[in-house]
Parts: sequence; structure tokens; C-alpha cells
Amino acid sequence: MLRGLSAFPLTPITNNNVDEAAFVHLITNLVAAGVDSIGAVGSTGSYAYLTRDERRRVAELAVQHAEGIPVLVSIGAIRLDDVLAIAEDAQRVGVKAVMMAPVSYQQLNAEEVYTLYETVTRHLSVPLCLYDNPATTGFAFTDDLLVEIAALPAVSSIKLSAVSTDPTKGKERLDDLRARIPASVTIGISGDWQAATGFAAGCDVWYSVIGGLFPQVSLALTRAARAGNHRLAGELSDQLEPLWQLFRIHRSLRVMAAAAEIMGVVGPSCLPFPLRPLAGEDKEHLHAVLKSTGLV
Repeated sequence: MLRGLSAFPLTPITNNNVDEAAFVHLITNLVAAGVDSIGAVGSTGSYAYLTRDERRRVAELAVQHAEGIPVLVSIGAIRLDDVLAIAEDAQRVGVKAVMMAPVSYQQLNAEEVYTLYETVTRHLSVPLCLYDNPATTGFAFTDDLLVEIAALPAVSSIKLSAVSTDPTKGKERLDDLRARIPASVTIGISGDWQAATGFAAGCDVWYSVIGGLFPQVSLALTRAARAGNHRLAGELSDQLEPLWQLFRIHRSLRVMAAAAEIMGVVGPSCLPFPLRPLAGEDKEHLHAVLKSTGLV
């Protein structure tokens, strides 16, 4: 199920409440484009800033308007009982999978992380995607730990935050991982500027931030790579390098929120306080980049 392009839309906030109409518009745009799955209430969807009720409602809206496209949501939270409650809510509204990074205020160790995943997966009736996101969680998975957790029955995908820029090393690592994990577990890449590199190394899925707002260009890159045309996929990624530079400088969430404002699909300051989209000269620069790359 978790293959191809998994597009992660924003959860727009207006007056400290979820802007349901704007969110539904983002979902219907993804449906019209034909993405392979929708990552609602992910990091791009500001899951860590939302209440349990807000997370349930956004998941419900995504499922209602996805027209059969699989929806996955993030269930990460600091307390285990919150994780389990959020997971239960998500399953009740009909999501097809969940995603979890090892969220914690205190940095976890490997034993604690394994125990967390082992405990959570025993309570799931849908597949789980393991998310290695050390820039946010402060915890970096070793490949041995990825393999150990991937053996848990509910795990269906591994979302990597990075692959080597050396094509040979990247492929060797993914070949090694694939030889050690169940055949049913897919391997995906996040960090949008790494998508073409990840696919060339052997990734099955791109967990995409840009795909949540600009699915057409993301699908073009994905389809080229999945067809084995890695040269074209690389060229498409290179064309977006000015945007990738902004992602690396400002983080992708702030950039995509400002891009959505520029596109007129969300209201101003659509992120949960105290986060803010790009503004002023940075937003003007982004607008110029969107024009130069043909995104607007």
C-alpha cells in the first residue's frame, strides 16, 4: 500500500482553529491529481500542535474526502496513553495506516524506542510506518534497530530521513536493509530534495511535503523514478533546487505554509502559534522561486 507518492498536506489554522474548508480543498486537490496515498496530520500537518479532538477531526475529514485513496496519519505523542488513544481514534475514522516517530521531551535510548514500538504495534489493527526523524526527535535509528522494529507484525514501512548522496553507498545500504527486513515492508524517503536520490538507491515511496500542495510535479518525479528513468527524476529534482534551498534554510513547513498563502488556498498565518510562515523579503523570494520553477 505505501508505495509511490505519499503526499502530506498542511493542516491550515485560522483564528486558532482548524480551517476545515481549506483542508478539504487541499485533500480534493490531491485526489484530483491521483496521488498514491495521503499523509494527513503528519509533520507538515502540524500534528504535534493539535489536540486529540483536532487530530481525530482532521483524520476524519481526510478519509471522508479521499475517495478511496489510502490515508495515513501520525500518532506520535509524548505519553503512551495519548499515542494509543490517538491511534484508536484514527482507526475508528477509517485510516488505512498510521505513522509514528519516537516523540519525547527527554531523548530516548534504543531500548526505550524498541519497547515503545513493540507496545504500540500490539494495539494496532492497521499497518504502521516507522519514522526516523532525528532532526525533530533527537533520536537517530541505527540500521540494526530499524531491522529489529521492522520485524514487528504491524510494521509496513520505514520512512528514512536521509540516504547517502553517494549513489553506490546509498544503494548498498538499502540493499542491505531490504535483505534483512520482511518483504512486505517498504522503504521510503523524506526530505524532498532527496527524493530522486532515494528512488535511485531503491526506495519504494516518497513521503513528500511538496506533494501536499504541488502533487503534479511530485507525481512526475515519482513516476519517472518508479519507471526506472532516474535521469529524468534527477533532472526534475534539479529544476526544483531553488525551492529545496529554501527548505534547507527555513524548514519545509514554513516554506509550504507561505506557498499555500501565495496560492490563495489558505489564509494568512495558517500555522499554529508560535510557528509562522515566511514573511516579508523571504516570502517575496519564495514567490519568485515558485514562478521561476513553474509552480505558479
